[in-house]
Amino acid sequence: MKRRTDQFYLVREDMLPEAMLKTVEAKKLLESGKVEKVSEAAHEVDMSRSAFYKYKDGIFPFHTMVKEKIITLSIHLEDQSGALSRLLAIIAEEGGNVLTINQTIPLQGRATLTISIETAAMTTNINRLVQKVESLEPVERVEVIGSGT
Repeated sequence: MKRRTDQFYLVREDMLPEAMLKTVEAKKLLESGKVEKVSEAAHEVDMSRSAFYKYKDGIFPFHTMVKEKIITLSIHLEDQSGALSRLLAIIAEEGGNVLTINQTIPLQGRATLTISIETAAMTTNINRLVQKVESLEPVERVEVIGSGT
């Protein structure tokens, strides 16, 4: 049976396996700076590193999932030196945090980028960001292909 990885469930803490709870605690130690290495965090909460790595991308405190806002943009642009750098600079200037970038190989002088951006710290709204990206000379088209909170 193939499992879906895009489904999320809200589960009470006392229903979670101990390894998942320890993973959350280890992640808190790393995020707070109390420890610097995964091995230190795992040791501190009495779990194996392999168990930490197994669960680290699959469990998050509820409040972090609620406050994160992510948009995905599809951007068609001409293949010009420095185009991606200028695009990323605009996103950074507006407070966006790039999570992923996928780019096709430029064909006939054009490439398509798909960029996922965390927007919680942005200083402007999404429409303004899209307008600024569209105003770049090598950008031909920008589409918001996904958004969620």
